[in-house]
Amino acid sequence: MAKTVMIVDDALFMRNMLRGILEGEGFQVVAEAADGAEAVVKYRDVRPDIVTLDIIMPVKNGIEALREIMVIDPHARVVICSAVGQESLVQKAQSVGARDFILKPFNPDRVKEVMRQVAAG
Repeated sequence: MAKTVMIVDDALFMRNMLRGILEGEGFQVVAEAADGAEAVVKYRDVRPDIVTLDIIMPVKNGIEALREIMVIDPHARVVICSAVGQESLVQKAQSVGARDFILKPFNPDRVKEVMRQVAAG
């Protein structure tokens, strides 16, 4: 059975790009969210196997959403997506519970590698 994924990013084109990469790799995208607050609600409802989570978003940023998701499910598998120059935020996210990170702009091979590793472990 395919691993389920929720994609969280405020940019529709980024969500669509990730969806294409992930579905091409056999993942099933079961939900999308455009901000951290929406992500927390959808996580609670859908319980995907993996979440890709942008850091910089309106309403609630990725770090705040990650904290709340980890309270809902301490075993949640979350992969942070960040742009160059956000290294300190990535480190903070990993200290809160993120499993790995993917740099923007997306390198499809890196996305596939990270998602396979997170799905396996």
